[in-house]
Amino acid sequence: MTQYLTDQQNGVSQGQTMRRVRLHGPHDLRLHDEGRPEVVPGEVMVKVSAVSVCGSDMHYYHEGGIGPATIKTPMTPGHEFAATVIGGTGDPYGFQNGTLVAVDPAQNCGHCEQCLAGYPNLCPNVRFLGSPGVDGGLAQYISVPPSSLYAVPQGFSPALAALLEPLGVAIHALDITKLKPMSGVTVLGAGPIGLMIAQVARVCGAAHVRVVEPRAARRVQALAMGADSVHEHYSEILDVTGGRGEDYVLEATTSPEAPEQAAQVARIGGRVTLVGIPDGDRFEMSAANARRKALIIRMSRRMGHVYPRAIELVSQGRVDIAGIATHHYDMDGAVQAFKDAYDAPDGFLKAVIYPNGSVPTM
Repeated sequence: MTQYLTDQQNGVSQGQTMRRVRLHGPHDLRLHDEGRPEVVPGEVMVKVSAVSVCGSDMHYYHEGGIGPATIKTPMTPGHEFAATVIGGTGDPYGFQNGTLVAVDPAQNCGHCEQCLAGYPNLCPNVRFLGSPGVDGGLAQYISVPPSSLYAVPQGFSPALAALLEPLGVAIHALDITKLKPMSGVTVLGAGPIGLMIAQVARVCGAAHVRVVEPRAARRVQALAMGADSVHEHYSEILDVTGGRGEDYVLEATTSPEAPEQAAQVARIGGRVTLVGIPDGDRFEMSAANARRKALIIRMSRRMGHVYPRAIELVSQGRVDIAGIATHHYDMDGAVQAFKDAYDAPDGFLKAVIYPNGSVPTM
């Protein structure tokens, strides 16, 4: 049953109220009525238009954390979101009222060793919206730094603007994979990130993109979104390559077994990029197989400054990600959206929640 609570804490305004979602613990998501936040000096107040539910949200929802990042106090999820600028707060920074923006959830410090070396995604001091201790965008209003805002072109829907964040994750994964043109790519997992990785790999010059996915409905979706072939079991990649294996393998699942499968699929001297977050925060990999193949294995962590490229990929029609937003909910349906995202019935890819209404008619 949906719960509505009043909470006037957390340094928010005692005047006007708004609605916010808070995750109190595993499978304990509640709607709250709280005071609207006041704009932080040097920031921009935005009215949240759309929030898409991510796989990492599911780890917080189901497990109560990701590794050491655990929910200790009720938190507002939502790091994939789009919003409109309001109240003239964007004027000093070139954002007019009503501008639709994608919001980068990562607020990096800019002065640590990692940031100065060009790896802001590895910043140990990052404030990441929608993670334990930092409220995210699943609320009607939020104040954010202007450096986090990216205006999107005319014609972008709020849902499409929200999907730029996971697209950025896919772009970063290909960046660190260092794909050589006309090489073969296999993607393990046909969830939203896997489907985006497959499309970006094609843009990067892959000779072919194969997708491994145990669920039949998602194999159909992968073919519809441009995969050259789909396979139920990873061993089929060894069959179609005559035992050679694949040049590049990108893993985008929650399975603790998938990293080992990726290593088995990769050719001798191949590259493996691990993008997914495994259930239970553990996975195993055969040392002998990885060593004998001399595999290059990379772990992908969020993204760098990739929003401009993500916007261009969508604007130029080089990728088609709109269809990944399969299910849409108003704020009253936020709890159900998370339940559906966890159950992921056939045909489901990603839930999008509209905190201020305006759910599109499908």
